[in-house]
Amino acid sequence: MSPALRIGATGFGLIAVCYGFARFAFGLFLPQIDGDLGLGPSLGGIISGGSFAGYCIAIVASAVLTERIGARAVAVGAAIVAAVGMAGIALAPSPSILAVAVVVAGASTGLASPPMAAAVAAAVRQSRQDLTNTVINAGTSAGVALSGPIALAIAGQWRLAFGAFSAVAVVLAIAAAISLPASSGGKGAGGLPPMTGPVVRLISASFLMGAASTALWSFGGQLVSQQPGWGPTGPGILWACIGAGGIAGAWAGTLVGRFGLDPVHWSFLGLMSASILVVGSGIAPPALVLIGGALFGAAYVMLTGVYLVWGTHALPDRPATGLMVGFLTIAVGQTAGAPLFGFLMAGPGAGPAVMCFAAVALLAGAFRARSADDGLPA
Repeated sequence: MSPALRIGATGFGLIAVCYGFARFAFGLFLPQIDGDLGLGPSLGGIISGGSFAGYCIAIVASAVLTERIGARAVAVGAAIVAAVGMAGIALAPSPSILAVAVVVAGASTGLASPPMAAAVAAAVRQSRQDLTNTVINAGTSAGVALSGPIALAIAGQWRLAFGAFSAVAVVLAIAAAISLPASSGGKGAGGLPPMTGPVVRLISASFLMGAASTALWSFGGQLVSQQPGWGPTGPGILWACIGAGGIAGAWAGTLVGRFGLDPVHWSFLGLMSASILVVGSGIAPPALVLIGGALFGAAYVMLTGVYLVWGTHALPDRPATGLMVGFLTIAVGQTAGAPLFGFLMAGPGAGPAVMCFAAVALLAGAFRARSADDGLPA
């Protein structure tokens, strides 16, 4: 098996578990968790924001650790942290314990991404690195797509779901220990990355996109469950559509190579904005809402792939740190966005919150990936 295929398959599975299960499945099961533990929209938003905050801390630590101790050890640690966090969610007796477990589970996603970028840089030939990185990144969608049918199959048993997810994370820890190289994949010095033009613009764009995405990642289940004609199975079906659509994100590297970073960036920010409006409008028929969910999944994973390529090209000697910059800032935006959306939803209502966050997605397009003097693809 070639290094690209071996590392790509392991990374795809690890990202599916850490992102699709440990981080984003909370939004899918939030209506059921709310019913059992009485969270309310404001507390639900704060807990979701806590998950993103845990991610922020972990991804910085992961980039540093990957450069010091290598990809394999950090990736195995990510899977173990995911298993512990999701087991905690499954067993949580109260909102406070749940909040801690959600933060731990969310931290696993921050740990997972930098070592995969480093593994690709260390063992995959350069011509295949962008494609391999974006295929791994699309594992998010596989996890989301699987969590939707699981939610439908177990009929609201969210504790059972997170227990099963925890067991899968243990399996991925073993796979990572066997399949990934120990190398860090980088040659540059540690410490803070230089604040060059591409890096600053990446931070600005990814922050706004991350904030906008919480409209559906954290509250998509509640938005559709409150709409007429949607039964208890609605959120699960929506999640499956979001995940299925997100598989398209595997082609981010190919599209960037053909059309350039900026056109792909602008196109999918527009798609994200439109999908947020469709899913959260409250007036679209269910079929159109599900199409909107699929388009949101495609847009989100495609955009994270864009930021991944943007970061690794901006810091080619430090791929783990290059990925960390964009993904950290997405999570900072999500940390701010989830509580804000929850407060807007509890106050002015879902409609104004949805319109505001759709506009934020478009605003991210004001920041270009490349200027005349930057060494990034046009």
